[in-house]
Amino acid sequence: MIDAKEKALNDFIGQFPCAMVAFSGGLDSATVLFATIKLLGTENTLAVTSISPSLAADEEKAASQIAAEIGLPAERHLFIRTDEIADPRYARNAPDRCYYCKGELYSRLSQLAAERGVAVIFDGTNLSDLGDYRPGRKAAEEHKVVSPFVSAGFAKEDVRALARKYRLSFSEKPAAACLASRIPYGISVTVERLRQIDAAESGLRALGLSGFRVRYHNDVARLELPPQDIARVFGNGLHQKIIEVVKGAGFKYVAVDLEGYRQGRLNEGLSIKEL
Repeated sequence: MIDAKEKALNDFIGQFPCAMVAFSGGLDSATVLFATIKLLGTENTLAVTSISPSLAADEEKAASQIAAEIGLPAERHLFIRTDEIADPRYARNAPDRCYYCKGELYSRLSQLAAERGVAVIFDGTNLSDLGDYRPGRKAAEEHKVVSPFVSAGFAKEDVRALARKYRLSFSEKPAAACLASRIPYGISVTVERLRQIDAAESGLRALGLSGFRVRYHNDVARLELPPQDIARVFGNGLHQKIIEVVKGAGFKYVAVDLEGYRQGRLNEGLSIKEL
């Protein structure tokens, strides 16, 4: 099955002479970057990573390491700084927040692609993403950003299977949405809050946890953990270390959500009208 989908992916990418990849360092964009390099060569592939307060500090370093692993020369991997948080329509954190963030990113990428004579911009969106509320898709369509995985019929597990096939180190990397997604709609996004969340999550990763989220509720950090970790954190003193890390990041209280982590959790409270 994955071989047939890979062929469809190759056929799709191969119709372009050169491409720019919006590369966050996550599994999806890293795998589409790998496939693009494989088809078009490094000389016809450009990766661009956006740096802003909503990107976890660890992810910038991870993006550089992944680009090097899959053979992209450093001069073909560009970093740009975006300033979406200066836009009050983004900072107010309404349900359409992602539209303004992606609009800022794709506007910058479109300008860069025109300057460099790049034919198309790819992102890592796949079919599984289309089942969640993603206002950033509208911005992608407005800027003619193309999603090779959608065109080739890849769901999330197909992307992971392709990465496993080529033994890529990031094949099991958990999804890592932007830090603003940890803040419930209606609570404004600020640099200080993003740094607080980043510090807490970075500390928890250092304790060996993965695939979790720290949700911001003012003084309270609500931890969404993978189901298998909910009981584990209460053994061997791990919960005390978690409390120290999270309070050290600036939260007063630490709560564990017994329902565990679920993608798009903060979208569940949206009404049809808001969507």
